[in-house]
This record gives sequence, C-alpha cells and structure tokens, in this order.
Amino acid sequence: MSVAVLIEQRGGEVTRPALEALTLARSLGSPVAVWLGDAPSADAVAQLGEYGATEVRVASVGDGARLPAQAAAAIAAATADTSVLIVISTFVTKEIVTRLAVLTGAGVVVDAAGAELVEGKVETFQTVFAATWNVRTRIDAERAIVGIRPNTTQASPADQPGAATVVDVAVELPETRERVTHVEPVAQQDGVPLSEAPVVVSGGRGTGGDYTLVSELAELLGGAVGASRDATDEGWISHEHMVGQTGTTVTPALYVACGISGAVHHRGGMQASGTIVSINMDPDAPIFEISDFGVVGSLFDVIPQAIERIKAHRGA
Repeated sequence: MSVAVLIEQRGGEVTRPALEALTLARSLGSPVAVWLGDAPSADAVAQLGEYGATEVRVASVGDGARLPAQAAAAIAAATADTSVLIVISTFVTKEIVTRLAVLTGAGVVVDAAGAELVEGKVETFQTVFAATWNVRTRIDAERAIVGIRPNTTQASPADQPGAATVVDVAVELPETRERVTHVEPVAQQDGVPLSEAPVVVSGGRGTGGDYTLVSELAELLGGAVGASRDATDEGWISHEHMVGQTGTTVTPALYVACGISGAVHHRGGMQASGTIVSINMDPDAPIFEISDFGVVGSLFDVIPQAIERIKAHRGA
C-alpha cells in the first residue's frame, strides 16, 4: 500500500517531524513524499530516500501553497493513487486536510500520537479532552488522512534505503477568492521550534516575569522555552511561547514546568509529554497531579541547583 507523506520543510530543508512521519509511514506501507513548492535540492531528495521515500512528488504551485484551497487541490493531485496520507498536525495542515477531505471523501484524524493497520484499516491512537482520555479511532473510509504530533515517533532511517525518484505533478488550481498580497518572512528564533523540541522548559506566574533561569535550563538541556497563558497575558514573554489548548500543543520527551499551577488550559497542551517534572511552591498545585516528579520550592532556588548538578554530571 502506498502511503503519502506531506513533507514539512523550511527554506528547502526537511524538518525532523517530516522524518518522523516517514518513519511511521514505513510501518503502514510504501512511503511516497509530497513536496509543495520549488523543486527540492539533491540533498533533500537523498535524505527523503534515506528515510524510505520511493518517490518525491513535486507540486510547484507557487503562492498556491499558502492558500489552503489550492494546497488541498495540489495534494489531492499528488496523492490520487494512495489510500493514506500522513501530515504533521499543525494549525495550517489541519485547515488544508479538512478541505482535502471534502474533495476526496477521506476520513480525518488529527493530533494523533501514532497509527497502525488493523484489519486493513488505519487505526490511530491519541489523547483527547485535555489529555484525560486515551482513545483509538478507526478510519473506515476508503482514504485516510492522519495528522501526527511531533515527537510521537522516533525518526530512524530505513533499513534498506534507496534512491527516491523525483516526479513532477501537474496541478490544476481551483479559483479562490483568497490571494497572497504580501509575504514577510518572520525571523526564526535560535534553537528548536517549540512544537518540535524534545525538551521544553516552561515558566509561569511564578517566574515573576524573569525567564533568565528558565532559558538557561532550556539551553542546557537542548530544548525550547515555553510559557503559561498567564505569563504571555502579562507580556512577560511573546505569545508564540504559550503552551496550552489555545497555544502550542507539545509532546516532548521531557517537560519541565517552573512556577506553573497547572490550569486545565495549560495541561491540555502538555499532558501527553513523556516525562513531566514540576517545580512549584504550592504543594497542592494541580500540576503535581500529572507530574512524574515534583519539587516543592521556589524555582529561583531549585533551578540553579539543577543546572549546577547537570553541569557537574556532564563534566564527570
């Protein structure tokens, strides 16, 4: 069975979540990569082949890739002979695959943590209702679209990688009342994007607006800085750092909550993390209910000690 994977790329470079999606696709069938935009570089094609893609289907649609209706039409053309499409679950792809499902009659599941074939049908597993339930969902439609959260599959090269063949896809873009009038690239922050980071260190109201220690710990662990809604509402840190139901949903291997009480809004965006460590002065803070490890104390006392011990351990 051919399994299509929509490749997420930045500046022509394949992102790690895309490699995770290709790894998952290999467990379901034979992966083919779908590339929207200018033709990929030889290095990108080689990397996609290393992770199992037999083809790289290129739909050069220009600004159409930025318009959900036209992006959906391009993906539909590139995946006409496949029965499963895997995408990275983001705000943008969720809108695109919704339109794609209308075009193709596919069944859609987003924010999944994985997928497998059960009795010939794609079955996904995920957490729902602010991560209070674990559910499995079977897609009974002829075509299935699965949105996968980053960090839910360990990316690994194929056992027998091959050379992927580049195939140009002819696309007839539909008329749309939307048009791109201006594009201004936003400067990317240093380090790993929050949604993709294997480690997230978040600070809340307990930081008092001082993110120095939170940032230092995140950098030491090779992770990203997150924040609670209270912290972003106060203007202490920009909204793009907010973890929660209306912010970024993260699933890192390690999540460190510093001075965050653990309101439902925040928990819904991080509760599916692998290991949760919390630091809070209130022993009754709700965050401790979902934590694997909890430290009752001031983050200004605890984090410096943690940094010191981590550095000492690495230097040993």
